[in-house]
Amino acid sequence: MKLKKQIVQWHDSYSVGIHLVDEQHKELINLTNKLYEASIQGWDKSKDAFMNTVHAAVDYAGYHFSTEEKIMERINYPDYLSHKKEHSDFVKEVLRQVQDFQAGQKVSANDFVLFLKNWVLTHIAVCDKKMGLYLIKLKREGALHNITMQIKQETPTGAEGVRLIIK
Repeated sequence: MKLKKQIVQWHDSYSVGIHLVDEQHKELINLTNKLYEASIQGWDKSKDAFMNTVHAAVDYAGYHFSTEEKIMERINYPDYLSHKKEHSDFVKEVLRQVQDFQAGQKVSANDFVLFLKNWVLTHIAVCDKKMGLYLIKLKREGALHNITMQIKQETPTGAEGVRLIIK
């Protein structure tokens, strides 16, 4: 029996209407799938690959959250503090689970992957969709006409600067 290598696939229904954010969501899903692939190989074989991918996912999530938060600040998003708290709570939970692993506590790689998958998809479907709808509303009202926003930050791969053009 061949095991499925992906636990989740991107679907256009996940789109929040902000190309940059959608591309970053696709990468978060890709990292979730890499964690899943490592987890199904057996813990002894995949422990190092799994933990390396966890660290990469945490780094990338921080980068992604920073992007979203800069967008929300720029458009004066009314749920900014609540959305930012969701990001913070997620990072705290992931770090708690990593610390449990490093302290020698039994950690289920599959449970962690399911937690990540469910959190990412729920966050996209609820919080990020809400942000996207707010941005679309502002665009419709003409409040963001021809705004170009330069987000200067270093990506986990070292590249700098991301442009978000709102037309």
